[in-house]
Amino acid sequence: MDGQHILLGVTGGIAAYKTPALVRLLRAQNAAVQVVLSQGAQQFVTPLTLQTLSERPVRSDTFDAEAESAMDHIELAKWADKIIIAPATAHCMAQLAHGMAGDLLSTLCLASPAPLYIAPAMNVQMWNHAATQANLAILQEREVQIIGPAVGDQACGDVGEGRMSEPEDIVQALLGQSADSVQC
Repeated sequence: MDGQHILLGVTGGIAAYKTPALVRLLRAQNAAVQVVLSQGAQQFVTPLTLQTLSERPVRSDTFDAEAESAMDHIELAKWADKIIIAPATAHCMAQLAHGMAGDLLSTLCLASPAPLYIAPAMNVQMWNHAATQANLAILQEREVQIIGPAVGDQACGDVGEGRMSEPEDIVQALLGQSADSVQC
């Protein structure tokens, strides 16, 4: 990943607590990492933490007057060599599957030619729901790379498929190497 530009989208799920470790691992691979936080993600992890680790200002607002002076969201979409969304909530997956651009992250995904990877994270019942599985099928048809989800204990107390893959597994998938939790 030496020198690659990785746009890391973080959506609002408890698994967002894993993203600082993911940023560190990506930086250890000499990748430039630009973090984009959804509003919900900011309830779980702070912009300051991710800015410190990525060494870049965290973006979260489509209409940031300073950043948008020269159509910066389009430049950021062009900047990315790869886009990874971790965690990718059921809401995020639905937005991506149906081409909705209601926030900065979904807008960037639509405006970027970069390959898109998602690491789903949600409750096992949400993961297994017909709507989520239909959205997953659409994303797979569009060649979005799906990393995980893993099986195990969940924050809500349930056990099953829906845990976000571990940061090490996500990095291995981005490197194109096999990992047990990768379903590409």
